[in-house]
Amino acid sequence: MRSTARMRLLFLLLAALPVSVPAHAAPLDALEVMTSTIFLRDQSSFSGIGLRLKIQPPQLLDGLTIVPLVEYWRVKGKLRTFGVDFSRKDATMGGFMRYDFKREGWHPYGGLGIAAHFISDEVDAPTIPLQGSDSLIKGGALLVGGVSFGISGNLGNLIEAEYHVLSDQSQFKLNWGLTWQFTAAGASGK
Repeated sequence: MRSTARMRLLFLLLAALPVSVPAHAAPLDALEVMTSTIFLRDQSSFSGIGLRLKIQPPQLLDGLTIVPLVEYWRVKGKLRTFGVDFSRKDATMGGFMRYDFKREGWHPYGGLGIAAHFISDEVDAPTIPLQGSDSLIKGGALLVGGVSFGISGNLGNLIEAEYHVLSDQSQFKLNWGLTWQFTAAGASGK
């Protein structure tokens, strides 16, 4: 129960971040909505979703942005022969510093940051009998590299690789997403 309360508090804090930062201090540059293919050790790939903001404080170098993120995935399965139901989910909150390289038309970028993972496992196997759940919070570094390019006006998309470094729980993600540039400078890639 305590981890659920902590997770709610962190989600509220992240949701309040764009509201609490004055517009003149850190203008929002872009909103990114993405889907992920996640690869975990000893498990097949599955899908997740994510939401990120690009914030461009004027104090930072041109091309350098702060990117808070929220990501979520859940995998669920059933082994009918053995009467086993299981599920695993991860709600991630974090952020990274991202540098967009200047190029005409498409924009490669890279980033480094940290993230907190709220991981939960459940199993229900009455025939064994085995029933239980486990929740934990893990933090670690994250690395991001990708390319973004415009589609039309302020709308663009991105393709990237993302790696979360966690002890015994590391995650590799291939992401595809849509971006919406809030600023005219962001839309032109300057």
